[in-house]
Amino acid sequence: MKTGKPFIILFFFLSQIVSAQFPPAAGQAGTTAIHKDSSVFVAWATGCDVIRGPIDIMDFNGEKASYGEVSNALGIAEGNSVDVVSLGDMGQATLTFDVDIADGEGWDFAVFENALNDTFLELAFVLVSSDGENFYEFPAVSLTDQFVQIPTFGELNCTKINNFAGKYRQGYGTPFDLAEVIGGQGLDLQKITHIKITDAIGCIQNQFASFDSEGHVVNDPWPTPFETGGFDLDAVGVINTSNTGIKENEISVLVFPNPFVDRFTIRFHKPENAVLEIFSAEGQLIFVKEITGKADVGFSDHTPGIYLIKIQYDDEVFLKRVVKSR
Repeated sequence: MKTGKPFIILFFFLSQIVSAQFPPAAGQAGTTAIHKDSSVFVAWATGCDVIRGPIDIMDFNGEKASYGEVSNALGIAEGNSVDVVSLGDMGQATLTFDVDIADGEGWDFAVFENALNDTFLELAFVLVSSDGENFYEFPAVSLTDQFVQIPTFGELNCTKINNFAGKYRQGYGTPFDLAEVIGGQGLDLQKITHIKITDAIGCIQNQFASFDSEGHVVNDPWPTPFETGGFDLDAVGVINTSNTGIKENEISVLVFPNPFVDRFTIRFHKPENAVLEIFSAEGQLIFVKEITGKADVGFSDHTPGIYLIKIQYDDEVFLKRVVKSR
């Protein structure tokens, strides 16, 4: 009987390794979760296009997910349950930035979802592009049981999930390293301009299932036949950028922070007066001021959203989008 003990012990430890394949939940030793207030974030998404999916993939032409405004995905992560945009089954969000994301040291960006806790998780695939047309997917892995459907309010174990957005609870981003993407023609890892988030559906029925990079069926809470169905996108935060990727004009101008809450600062290299104008997303002029070299702009009286800054000096014009967060 003694000869069987080593085998039993080995089997136990191997089973533990299999069941705890990937990093654990936020706050636990070894997690990769990044809090929304971390200083590693240098920029956030400033543009977003959403294609909503159905609330139930079995009725593809039926009711679409409808919760949240697209603008909820812009700017700093809120880390709550309400300031999100719901994608529905197989829905997509494509995000753009005022900087190019680059493959640097460690994690390069993080995606935030609104999961209430560490186990009620809704997953999404993450893809990147350098031209907005050709997208390449992170090699996501799901080791969750493929044969028993996770029910609508069921639980997932995040240690069985890797390279899926939605791995961590609200307020904590799931980070991604561009070095893990298997690129192709046209993909420049030092010039990522677009990030696409695609809901993973979660249904295990073959005709409606999605599959991970290893061919496993992706199983997460399903069905979710509500206006909030599918992946609920909060934000995408940028960690590493390309120094050559800043989209600015001939005038050398620095605007920070962006996104901002109540105020932001402008610095530019011209010592003489320039004219600062700020326009709403609808094109309405809402602010005019002469500035010299540096200006602190208070903006607490304006509603959250996207604004356009225009700085004119002689014949030179600088334009930049800024985002006022909630």
